[in-house]
Amino acid sequence: MLMGNKSQTDIPGVAFLVDSRGRRKSVLIDLEQHGSLWEDVYDAYISQLRRSEPRESLATVKRLIQSPARRRGRG
Repeated sequence: MLMGNKSQTDIPGVAFLVDSRGRRKSVLIDLEQHGSLWEDVYDAYISQLRRSEPRESLATVKRLIQSPARRRGRG
């Protein structure tokens, strides 16, 4: 069942899919109105996925960016 904005936290362009008990299970976001909100949600999701990946220090990243690019020869 799709439920419109009927709570204290009404957000135009946002609707919730609820189960038979009225508990929110999914959200429908109008991307024309809230595209940046979706970008924030997606960025947070990707950040969580990458939590356990190895990290580089800022100094290492700066050094990698500033070093001249090495070109590989063909063949």
